[in-house]
Amino acid sequence: MTFSNVVDIVKQPNSILFTHSYFLRFDPKQWALGQPYPPLGTLYAASLMRQNEYDVSLLDTMFAIGPDEAEAALERHQPDFFVIYDDGFNYLTKMCLTNMREAAFSMCKMAKAKGCKVIVSSSDSTDRYVEYLSEGADFVIIGEGEHTLLELIDTLKISGSDYSTIRGLAYIDNNQPIKTPGRPVLKDLDSLPLPAWDLVDIQPYKQSWLKHAGYFSLNVGTTRGCPFKCNWCAKPIYGNRYNSRSPQNVVAEIKLLKENFGVDHLWFCDDIFGLKPGWAAEFAQLLRKEKLSIRYKIQSRADLLLDERLVRALAMSGCENVWIGAESGAQKILDAMDKGITVDQIYKSTMLMKKHGIKPSFFIQFGYPGEMKEDIELTINMINDLLPFEIGISVSYPLPGTSFYEKVKTDLKSKTNWTDSDEMALMFSNTFPASYYKQLHRYVHQNYHQHLAKNSMTQLIRNPLNANFRSLKKALSVFYYTPAVIVEKLKLKRLEKVL
Repeated sequence: MTFSNVVDIVKQPNSILFTHSYFLRFDPKQWALGQPYPPLGTLYAASLMRQNEYDVSLLDTMFAIGPDEAEAALERHQPDFFVIYDDGFNYLTKMCLTNMREAAFSMCKMAKAKGCKVIVSSSDSTDRYVEYLSEGADFVIIGEGEHTLLELIDTLKISGSDYSTIRGLAYIDNNQPIKTPGRPVLKDLDSLPLPAWDLVDIQPYKQSWLKHAGYFSLNVGTTRGCPFKCNWCAKPIYGNRYNSRSPQNVVAEIKLLKENFGVDHLWFCDDIFGLKPGWAAEFAQLLRKEKLSIRYKIQSRADLLLDERLVRALAMSGCENVWIGAESGAQKILDAMDKGITVDQIYKSTMLMKKHGIKPSFFIQFGYPGEMKEDIELTINMINDLLPFEIGISVSYPLPGTSFYEKVKTDLKSKTNWTDSDEMALMFSNTFPASYYKQLHRYVHQNYHQHLAKNSMTQLIRNPLNANFRSLKKALSVFYYTPAVIVEKLKLKRLEKVL
């Protein structure tokens, strides 16, 4: 080897500064909630690049004051590559919030000014790659990103300039945006190294969780993708394919998290947990064999949770809370959404979960096209009947890549994304205007809590000897929520009359 060859090797760019564009402070509702999760998708990408002998570091923006903090990180690390790689497992990043988009643009420009190659991978940049390329990104990764990132940086490292063969990529060539064919999603998820958890400063996460929730939770992904076709659900990263890690691989990560961070609770952040036949039962058996005791929450579907063997396996393995997309108590709305479930299945699965000691929680969506006042009433009645553990209420939110978006896009004005996760803006014309749905949101929450309080009061009267401070407090809250519901109902009625 000649001396010049040695010099060339030494000069090859090798350092990568990873970051993401979710700033908790820019999302007031989530900041107040105080239950943040580390950027899992970012950690997977960093781990794969480190496995391939790149020097990786992380600027975690979760608790940052603003994007200007990237300036100091760029000075400190002097990276060759600056990679904004959002957490595609977190629904908050899938919402493509404009606060986070502007922060990403700002960081792109900073890194570009420092001479870095700037690469972006996110749900928002997949949908809006031309905008990101015009705001300082050299490359945008389209869809699932780890192997596209590796191939791209390997090419850049040797000063390659032909990117046309790299699948899942967007870039500018001759002043024109180029988008290469999509990359097939990764089938063997066990082939990825475990996330680079050591890059994260866990203490701020742990302190926030303990302060706001009284326990510490971390996030784990066991699958990628969702094969169901709800027509409002955007899947720009992992798509409609469904691939799963092995239970053994997942348990290895759980052991790592418990040993290194003393985690109390897990959020399995899959779109659909345990869909693969027999997976949940094998997972439960493996946890028992390893003598691992965990508590966790998941997302699933009402139709899947009619299988009592699955529900029993979830309960045995430590599942405490299951969020399902109940969405509506009106069958015509579920059908219009292409949900593929029935209201009857929501009722039956909820009761089955409660039977096995699992707390069912509902995602509820108001404002889908065609929803009338009687449909809203059916949804409220369903919530009151079933009394889920928690409810998350939103209004229909059109995102690119969905048939719902195509249906309403001609009605969308300049505003096409929310600023933060609590904006609740209805961005298309519907039965009622945005002001009605904001008031409906307040009323339904108060009404739900009133019914929980009534139920607690009934239980207290039936079993007074089982009372404790918490149950007594919950029962007595009926005296707060009853007048609050009356007030919010009057406000809603007033809006209905005006409309």
